[in-house]
Amino acid sequence: MNSFGQIFTTSVTQALQELRVNKLRTFLSLLGITIGIFCIIAVLTALDSMKDNIHKEVSTLGSDEIYINRWPWTDDGGEYKWWEYWRRPSMSLAEIRAVETQMPDAEYASLVLPISNMTVKRGDFDISNITGYAVTNNFDKVQNIEVQSGRYLSPAEIGAGIYTVVLGNDVYDQLFQGNSDVTGKTVTFLGRKFYVAGFLKKIGQNMAGFDFDNSVIFPYYAAANLVDLRSLEYNPNLIIKAAPGKNVDDVRYEAEGLLRRVRKVKPGAGDDFAMNQLSQISQKLDMLFSSIDFIGVIIGGFSLLVGSFGIANIMFVTVKERTKIIGLKKAIGAKPNSILMEFLVEAVTLCIIGGLIGITIVLLLSFVLTYGFHYNVILSLQNFFLGVGISAVVGVLAGIIPARAASRLDPVVAIRSN
Repeated sequence: MNSFGQIFTTSVTQALQELRVNKLRTFLSLLGITIGIFCIIAVLTALDSMKDNIHKEVSTLGSDEIYINRWPWTDDGGEYKWWEYWRRPSMSLAEIRAVETQMPDAEYASLVLPISNMTVKRGDFDISNITGYAVTNNFDKVQNIEVQSGRYLSPAEIGAGIYTVVLGNDVYDQLFQGNSDVTGKTVTFLGRKFYVAGFLKKIGQNMAGFDFDNSVIFPYYAAANLVDLRSLEYNPNLIIKAAPGKNVDDVRYEAEGLLRRVRKVKPGAGDDFAMNQLSQISQKLDMLFSSIDFIGVIIGGFSLLVGSFGIANIMFVTVKERTKIIGLKKAIGAKPNSILMEFLVEAVTLCIIGGLIGITIVLLLSFVLTYGFHYNVILSLQNFFLGVGISAVVGVLAGIIPARAASRLDPVVAIRSN
């Protein structure tokens, strides 16, 4: 055990000395390992972070919600028949009233009509390409929105179609220039003045497609007086949230039957509406991430292959430089296995150093993205140890042939070599 410890310590020391004495040569040899480990760990870290952020958003928005409109979110592996979906009748008040009165397993239901490309004005300020969300009651219960200042729309305002609005955070910033006292002020869009009830905290776009920062939220019945709700230009969403303890698949099946009755869909005919869930998107993304994972591993694998040739080359050079020393060691009794282990440990050490450099670069980039761009990236211990493990395996594969060549040298020939 002491002999192995001495060999290990000596080999690591020699590897570090190789780095000090031949900086450029060693750096170029390690570059392939560094790039390979960087590619693999960067891809795995990025995808793990994306998966984590997506799953957190799904859990925040609720995996117990069903989004119903004309358009399915995915093609389910077949052809996306947009020409059929476009002609479907839109969700209307009749459907939400049926859900509210005939579905006890639904905790909340809300109808939301997105109106895109609006221009919102206040005095000399105006902002374009804003999305308006015309909503019925409980929209704040089925979406993760939070008022920063002022208040949300009251049920009375929504029910009576009062021209009252809640502003998204970016809309508030551009129209009010940081003035937090917005309650009672007015903004104009769709040709009417709306009284501002409050503005939202910054949220960002969510997986359901809602971009609340660049939006305004106002009553659905107010929109009914200003736009033609029957136009195919609009695509209202009926959002149903399952009651606590109820299985979302059961609620979905119940909602499907109810909507078919309300819409008088004939038995055997296909649904004239699409039922979507966030889990559909997350499953599709998981499949996409698996493909990207594979591509990243392939790219990193080629880099590691090139890097392993570099390490093997530097180890052959090292064996050549130490041929006399190897001969002397064998002459005084060093066993071939000791010589083999010495060079093998040195090759593994060099590869691990290259791998650690690649992992360090990933770690630095994750800090930049997390604290500079507010995108949460975490280098997991699993990926860290995976990178170190891959580096060690590459070191063994790259160093085994030079190490075996060193262990088989004839001591007399080695001592006499130039």
